[in-house]
Amino acid sequence: MTSLYVHVPFCPTICPYCAFHAVRRTPGAVEAYLERLAAEARAIRPRLEPLETLYYGGGTPSYLREAELVRLLNLNLPLAEGAELTLEANPGTLNRKRLELLKALGVNRLSIGVQSFQDHVLRALGRAHRAKGAFRAVEEALAAGFRVSVDLILGLPGQDVEEDLKTAARLGVRHVSAYTLIPEPGTPLAARVQEDPDREAEAFAAAREILGAVGFVRYEVANFARPGEEARHNQVYWRMGFWAALGPAAASHEPASDPGVYALRRTNPPLFRWLSGEAPKIERISPLEHAKEALMMGLRTREGVDLRALEVRTGLALGEPVLKAAAPLVEAGWLEVRGPRLAPTEAGLDRVHSLVLSLWDALS
Repeated sequence: MTSLYVHVPFCPTICPYCAFHAVRRTPGAVEAYLERLAAEARAIRPRLEPLETLYYGGGTPSYLREAELVRLLNLNLPLAEGAELTLEANPGTLNRKRLELLKALGVNRLSIGVQSFQDHVLRALGRAHRAKGAFRAVEEALAAGFRVSVDLILGLPGQDVEEDLKTAARLGVRHVSAYTLIPEPGTPLAARVQEDPDREAEAFAAAREILGAVGFVRYEVANFARPGEEARHNQVYWRMGFWAALGPAAASHEPASDPGVYALRRTNPPLFRWLSGEAPKIERISPLEHAKEALMMGLRTREGVDLRALEVRTGLALGEPVLKAAAPLVEAGWLEVRGPRLAPTEAGLDRVHSLVLSLWDALS
């Protein structure tokens, strides 16, 4: 495996919309986490090839103290030359000194959770930073030489979506992840914000227009990049490659050797059960299940799915039934066939869920 995800669950605050595994810092928890993480890294090291992508997600990895960051980023993992090493960060946890440290420790890409450049939106989202802090963090990260991606949440009540998008483009970042807020059941924000499909569609239309006008390409449903600045690690997920995973609640996708099993998905338990040594949950992915997941993930991207390669990987004759089911979707202008590839059009990216369900029916 040449890709690795490391989950860092600690956050200074828990945002009211967050459904990821995140916890507040408690006495001794980070120390115990780092010790367990180092042991987990030692155990998995023999199964790793030199890593082409390494991603520290959370939580808020940049929230750790300096000595803790040194330990986090020194797990003695094999890295390929030119590897992409991404760390998620919140604006309030970055400053020039910390950026210098991260650079020295090998981080070359930052994914900064800005969410908005408007103070009233940030307050509504329960974010700790304000617009001024977001500007400072992005500008200093760019000045320090990092590849910078910013996360934006679009389509919120009272938000000037166009202004947020134009601001991100003006700052000079080369990657933008633009999401609409889906209030997860059980989160505090779910009781206050309702989904509005029309407002969300308008927000994505604005993102396509504004970011596209300055050279960004929408290469995945919610991700825009200037050519060559795509998130290499996330492309492993969308292409349903193999990756390893460390840390609480982290999930891997690993090669399998058992007959009739294409891959193994290992999902670690939450923090305190993980610290106690509880084993991961192991799910065996059949070739058919892999084919369905590959369609679901690949059709999120403009490059789509190579059906011929998928047949080779799975041993399934799926090209003909999938293309037959895709024919009316191609005629409608939502999918296109490019040699062995089936890919969504720009219009198709906005209705991926329904497209995938139509193709899944052909495999059932």
